[in-house]
Amino acid sequence: MNIEKIIENEKVTLKLEGRLDTQTAPQFEQEIDGIEEGCKELILDMNALAYVSSAGLRVILKAQKYMNTKGAMKLIGVNENVMEVFEITGFLDILTIE
Repeated sequence: MNIEKIIENEKVTLKLEGRLDTQTAPQFEQEIDGIEEGCKELILDMNALAYVSSAGLRVILKAQKYMNTKGAMKLIGVNENVMEVFEITGFLDILTIE
């Protein structure tokens, strides 16, 4: 998985490409753990994300909980396959998806 990090003032965008699964979730978690203190908006750009597993969902939930205390998080560019995983797991109720 490739992750591109874009920082604009108090906004951090992580562009995810590939598969977010057991093998790549630790890499994604490191990016989440490295989010700057002053970040008030986190955007996960999933335009190029093909798949997400339960390990990936865990890290997304961790990011959401962290951002609930700092500001806001939203997901953009979610494809049908990933959206279906969010629907089945109930994540649609806790995530902001545009």
